[in-house]
Amino acid sequence: MSAIATRLATFNDIPELQELIALSVRGLSANYYNQQQIESAIKYIFGVDTQLVIDGTYYVAEIDGITVGCGGWSKRNTLYGGDQHKEIEDPLLDPEHDAARIRAFFVHPDYARRGIGSYIMKVCETAAQSNGFKSLQLGATLPGVPLYEAMGYKAMENIDQPMPDGVILPLVKMFKVL
Repeated sequence: MSAIATRLATFNDIPELQELIALSVRGLSANYYNQQQIESAIKYIFGVDTQLVIDGTYYVAEIDGITVGCGGWSKRNTLYGGDQHKEIEDPLLDPEHDAARIRAFFVHPDYARRGIGSYIMKVCETAAQSNGFKSLQLGATLPGVPLYEAMGYKAMENIDQPMPDGVILPLVKMFKVL
């Protein structure tokens, strides 16, 4: 396999990333969530958070010029969800007291289990640490939990995220000290 390269996401990437996110969720979540949970989560939770693009903390992963994944970190309070999941301004975190957030990790199903998620995670952890953060939090989907555990994250609590259509999406809040 060719080398994985990351670059900062731009607003021009958003349409392609939205397609990638839907492909990833449909392709990699079927063993963890039912079809109703998957479709509801794509509609109400999973998507690009444009604040991460504005902040310069969201990355596109490519192999030979093909977009194969995305993910980011945040110095803001939101733990998970794209633009459609937020209703208020997202306040900044204090690196002295707060954990940076790991956000919106998705890998194209055709490229799953090839180290792409781990690679983006290392980029994000390094960037958060260089911005003064000493710990990280994330809201993991069930298919993401094994990756995050392998990278040293510990489960803090299970979250049953209700969506506007009444469907519940199980997530796991996780934490890591850098």
